[in-house]
Amino acid sequence: MKRLMLGNEAVARGAYEAGVLVVSSYPGTPSTEITESIAKYDEIYSEWAPNEKVALEVAIGASFGGARAMSCMKHVGLNVASDPLYTASYTGVGGGLVVCVADDQGMHSSQNEQDSRLIAISAKVPMLEPSDSAECKDYVKKAFDLSEKYDTPILIRLSTRVSHSQSLVDECEREEKNLREYVKDTAKNVMMPAMAMKRHHYVEKRLEDMRTLAEDCEFNTVEKKSKKIGVISAGIAYQYAKEVFPDASFLKLGMINPLPSKLIKDFAAGVEKVYVIEELEPVIENHCKILGIEVSGKDILPNIGEFNVAQIRKAVFGEDAFSYKIGEEPPIRPPVMCAGCPHRGTFYVLKKLGLIVSGDIGCYTLGALAPLASMDTCVCMGASIGMAHGMEKARGSEFSKKVVSVIGDSTFLHSGITGLIDVVYNKGRGTVIILDNSITGMTGHQDNPATGFTIKGEPTKSVDLVKLCHAVGVDRVRVADPFDLEGFEKVVKEEISADEPSVIIAKRPCALLKTAFRGAALRINNNCKSCKICMKLGCPAISVVDGKVRIDPTQCTGCELCVRVCRFNAIGGDDDAK
Repeated sequence: MKRLMLGNEAVARGAYEAGVLVVSSYPGTPSTEITESIAKYDEIYSEWAPNEKVALEVAIGASFGGARAMSCMKHVGLNVASDPLYTASYTGVGGGLVVCVADDQGMHSSQNEQDSRLIAISAKVPMLEPSDSAECKDYVKKAFDLSEKYDTPILIRLSTRVSHSQSLVDECEREEKNLREYVKDTAKNVMMPAMAMKRHHYVEKRLEDMRTLAEDCEFNTVEKKSKKIGVISAGIAYQYAKEVFPDASFLKLGMINPLPSKLIKDFAAGVEKVYVIEELEPVIENHCKILGIEVSGKDILPNIGEFNVAQIRKAVFGEDAFSYKIGEEPPIRPPVMCAGCPHRGTFYVLKKLGLIVSGDIGCYTLGALAPLASMDTCVCMGASIGMAHGMEKARGSEFSKKVVSVIGDSTFLHSGITGLIDVVYNKGRGTVIILDNSITGMTGHQDNPATGFTIKGEPTKSVDLVKLCHAVGVDRVRVADPFDLEGFEKVVKEEISADEPSVIIAKRPCALLKTAFRGAALRINNNCKSCKICMKLGCPAISVVDGKVRIDPTQCTGCELCVRVCRFNAIGGDDDAK
């Protein structure tokens, strides 16, 4: 039966049909829906791990235990998981092992747009790249066969557009796989230097075998048409290129590491002009040039951002894709914290106090935007605590009384704990604010070790953040409500003045949770002087229309932050509301 599926859903279906038994991942856009979809299959054990490194280690362990296993993450998550990935390339696998990584060309929801193909090359791990949902399913199934045949992890590279676009997928039955026998093999699985050296020789031999495979791989296909133009492409860029070059010959690469040198040379020899259409880094293009093939690629197209049909057509042919022009551009609508978001109170107080805020990854990163504009740094998951500690050591303890680090509950469990340990161990005195909204919010409300529920909604033990902070040596740990602006400000002032490390847990549920408080919508009454101080909260429910402040009752959650900042008692539920 054929069914429309997102690319991520199709990856999950491929894992199901391939007989996968264990999946461990960490949520990250655009990869999140893979594991969420897998969780719907009772035959597969699935989990959210605290971070990508742990997730991949769980999958490697399941593979060593004889099961087919998978781990899924976004591109920057693969950085976190790179330590076990590189060594798993040496050890090889027991049961098939597939790692799905979703790149984010255009940085729709990421802090960089690194190209994961470069990690595959560096780790000497084979990589496949599908271009639509049907291929997502087929490539995943084939990847498990290749993993077991060649004793290697296999990387599947997705992109935001492939992950989040729909196309038809042919559903098949699940093929159950018996657990492979567990065999104690120290020389293969214990990577001490002497063993690792021998395994490195194996990796190089395996890579040569995979290069031979790439020449005849069913996913590397030649489409012969015009001899005037030949196009080499892969992934979503192939779909764009097919629209731009309807009459050209194509070499579509589904296996992108290792690349098929002979196939590429033979294809190039049969056409007059070769274009390489690939997003981000010139991986295929550079390989062609190493082979002595003259191609056009990054000389006309950028290595920044994602492509589109109009962009490629203009770069190649110098013509616009469309004959009409948009009369008026739609207004830019930057992302904003939701109405009723508990983080709004935190950042309002931090801005009022004029503090330097070392930030982190999550919904709360939006605190860097106007009108709150109260975050100074954001580098990667868990960086806020270590960076604030570094500022203190660079500029002195008095300066550190002007600095706080903010980090979400899920991010703290992901990679913030070690930063806090560093502060305590190395005699820092920084203040850490853990924004505990009781969920992993920005990626779509996934559970984490602090929520008390597994990915399948089963109750489990939850991590007590207060006890955890005490356990690593922080004596000053306080819980405060960010909606109580006066009380929260008092707590922050007291903690930044302390001469020892301190943690403030800003605790209030995400406004979108069913369990979150939702009061009656507020209104503006006749006391309003249009001072617009409420606008400084950056709440999307509050706007100015014809010079007057208005509250949208369809968005207002009744959190009353605006009531607390209003100086004229102008917000409530007065019958004389404007």
